[in-house]
Amino acid sequence: MLQKLQNRLRRKARVRSLISGTTQRPRLSIFRTTAHIYAQIIDDTTGKTLAASSDLKITDKVSKTDLAKKVGEEIWKKAQELKIKTVVFDRGGFHYHGRVKALADAAREAGLQF
Repeated sequence: MLQKLQNRLRRKARVRSLISGTTQRPRLSIFRTTAHIYAQIIDDTTGKTLAASSDLKITDKVSKTDLAKKVGEEIWKKAQELKIKTVVFDRGGFHYHGRVKALADAAREAGLQF
């Protein structure tokens, strides 16, 4: 289990060394646990979180993948309120598969560009 965590942190460091959010194009950061998924839009130049969303407030009895899709749509709505159209996608060291991919695809289909 420790090796899996170390591998994810190594992937995360590699991804973060290549991307950074700006005021014009902030970073969409994803974090997932075994039970939940979180998304944040972050401006790295000022170090502030502009918008955040998670599946903690969603009470629907659906699969985790469907919850991730709802979080993707919700983060798009919050980005739209802030007039953010394009972001840089940060998968946080997680493989682009399953819930991470579902969240990204839902945000992309809703209108967020990355």
